[in-house]
Amino acid sequence: IEGELSEEQTEELLNKAADEILKRKLEVPAILLLQSLKPLTFIGSQATIVFAPFLVPFLGFDNIRNFSKLLMNRDCVERLTVLLENGSRKTPKELSA
Repeated sequence: IEGELSEEQTEELLNKAADEILKRKLEVPAILLLQSLKPLTFIGSQATIVFAPFLVPFLGFDNIRNFSKLLMNRDCVERLTVLLENGSRKTPKELSA
């Protein structure tokens, strides 16, 4: 996968992922999963490439590619965890705004 995500793209993807997780109220399982698998994030990013032919019909090629690039950077996983932790402290009214 060529190229890196810009800081704006990274921030947008992290916020989008955090919003979707928070909307479904899955922040606790997501945080546990992210923390436990943090050492394997690079392998996970490569796995998304391997399984892309099966995932593309459901998620789209651009989403798979961007998610894979996001997982390559361990710092992004930490940033997503922080977003989820901060978002879980918001009230339901704040989340829907």
